[in-house]
Amino acid sequence: MTTVAAGSARVAGSVRTPKLRADASRNRERIVLAARDVFVEDGADAPLDEIAKRAGVGNATLYRNFPDRAALIREVALLVKNRILALAETATAEASAPGGGGPFEALQRFVHGAVAEKVGGLCALFTGHVDPNDPELVEIRERLRAAVCGLMDRARDAGELRPDVDHGDLFIAISQLTRPLPGTSCGLLDEFVPRHLQLFLDGMRAPARSTLPGRAATFEDFQSKH
Repeated sequence: MTTVAAGSARVAGSVRTPKLRADASRNRERIVLAARDVFVEDGADAPLDEIAKRAGVGNATLYRNFPDRAALIREVALLVKNRILALAETATAEASAPGGGGPFEALQRFVHGAVAEKVGGLCALFTGHVDPNDPELVEIRERLRAAVCGLMDRARDAGELRPDVDHGDLFIAISQLTRPLPGTSCGLLDEFVPRHLQLFLDGMRAPARSTLPGRAATFEDFQSKH
């Protein structure tokens, strides 16, 4: 949790956000987390009033922090991507630490943590409403790429990860498994995603039990959209 907070503070500092009082900072974080959940459930056009209500703040507090919907969506993107980056960097440190369980176990912890951020449900939001060339988001994306590639390389070098998968395969699976299905409640999805995710991760273990069709996906295959 400390790592995530540090990452969020770094991004906030880079855009020269004024330092907030502790209660104001908590309100801001509650708004962004509530917005993440509401946008997953109801899409980019979700009522801002509902976000304020879910966060337990008044509408005036929401608009004082975020003057418009675009500013709030960008902040959700920064928060979610920074939290996923923090998970990847923590897993990288744990991969070689005594008692860390090894590289594949560290990779699994990262994937389960990333899924909890509901990134799949936010893909359409980010693609349609966030500038993919935003310098802060580009920096986070490149650091995330390096961390995940490093994690997978360590697991592959240890003979724990099958050689015919790449980092793009991992992120496609995370996105697909966390994207709500039409007519399915988010609560139902949350209940079963960890189970299906573990089935996917078990399929990534070496030795491989099958030959995969096609080629491995990479970040470059969908970088222009994310």
